[in-house]
Amino acid sequence: VVLRPASGSRQQDPLGGADGLALASDPGGTLNFLAMVENLQGDSGRGYYLEMLIGTPPQALNILVDTGSSNFAVAGVPDPDVTSYFNTKLSSTYKSQGIDVTVKYSQGSWTGVLGTDVITIPKGIYGSYTINIATILESENFFLPGVKWHGILGLAYDALAKPSSSVETFFDSLVRQAKIPNIFSLQMCGAGLPVSGSGTNGGSLVLGGIEPSLYKGDIWYTPIKEEWYYQVEILKLEVGGQNLQLDCREYNADKAIVDSGTTLLRLPQKVFSVVVQAIARTSLIQEFSSGFWTGSQLACWDKTERPWSLFPKLSIYLRDENSSRSFRISILPQLYIQPILGIGENLQCYRFGISSSTNALVIGATVMEGFYVIFDRAQRRVGFAVSPCAEVDGSPVSEIEGPFTTADVASNCVSSVSFHEPVLWIASYALMSLCGIILLVLIILLLIPPRCQHRYTDNDVVNDESSLVRHRWK
Repeated sequence: VVLRPASGSRQQDPLGGADGLALASDPGGTLNFLAMVENLQGDSGRGYYLEMLIGTPPQALNILVDTGSSNFAVAGVPDPDVTSYFNTKLSSTYKSQGIDVTVKYSQGSWTGVLGTDVITIPKGIYGSYTINIATILESENFFLPGVKWHGILGLAYDALAKPSSSVETFFDSLVRQAKIPNIFSLQMCGAGLPVSGSGTNGGSLVLGGIEPSLYKGDIWYTPIKEEWYYQVEILKLEVGGQNLQLDCREYNADKAIVDSGTTLLRLPQKVFSVVVQAIARTSLIQEFSSGFWTGSQLACWDKTERPWSLFPKLSIYLRDENSSRSFRISILPQLYIQPILGIGENLQCYRFGISSSTNALVIGATVMEGFYVIFDRAQRRVGFAVSPCAEVDGSPVSEIEGPFTTADVASNCVSSVSFHEPVLWIASYALMSLCGIILLVLIILLLIPPRCQHRYTDNDVVNDESSLVRHRWK
């Protein structure tokens, strides 16, 4: 495959070193990035999914691409909200490990059983590979009405894998078996299109590298702070070009992550309140219902109108690989004022694509639809470049600019104490064990027969009089 040069890319060697990275290889090899272009379908409201063939003979399923979790799981029994499921009894290569697994997400959860089977990706890398796979037997608020996917592909690190980090993740298995570079990239093309629409918006998941046709301009990289989620460091936010003037640690409370499985841009509660105030103050709308900002109400305009011109641009500053510099990714209102289908004949209604969060700042689909995002695990960094499909009415709705100095920002905006979930489990078990021991001792003391207990005499009793008067005079 003949490739055009990566025009003006600030980082043209995503892996570095003498070996570099082949941006595409011949069609007979393991990798052919052009074949992976537009291998995703979906929308920002219900996620982007990849077709995958599982088992022998192969069963075709759509799998949600999620960079915010680490288990590969598929529906294993019929469910009212899924159109297909993986029937393990029909696969001669399926092997159950007999290990129960439960995964909880920000919204929803499921319980299933771990096993292994072979998979192939029609629009992915060549070959079949044996992968850990959980078959979902029970779920709650996981498969939702109208979703067109039947499972989830967790692409984060093994630290998040359930029931333990010893479960090799899908992508780690591919890197090991197919010997591809430890990097993947993601483009989601739903900018300006209706949320929860036809579900046929395009997108690309490139396994093993970077496809130059999926971005324009430079790639800007920010370090991965911790290898569990794709945790990054956010330095500041601007609304309409105005700095919110918050302590940078507020943006990273208690973490900031890049997560394709989250539909919105989620902000810590304090940051969310300040952002809403700034947008409301900067917008050209005098009065706005609070229900719009909280997600309980839609805002509607005549279909001939385009309300985006009424709202400001939102910018997120990320620390560059050179820690003394930063760059900013900006989204125009077309990405966070999102159209909804099927509301009346003359009105087009929109939702607010930003929400509050109790435990993280999450760069979800609201932002990711503006960019080609590179998850460079080999060099522990996440890259952003402007996506050519991030256009509405022929105009770009995302921008990247830099470098900027970080002289006005703290040297570290991320808390030095990072409580990963496994550590929290260990601490919980230790405290439970300690409480159990204390309870056992108390029970034993209560059950000791009275005759074994020491009987106090008058001389043994210690009170104020005896201690301060009688004993002192002896």
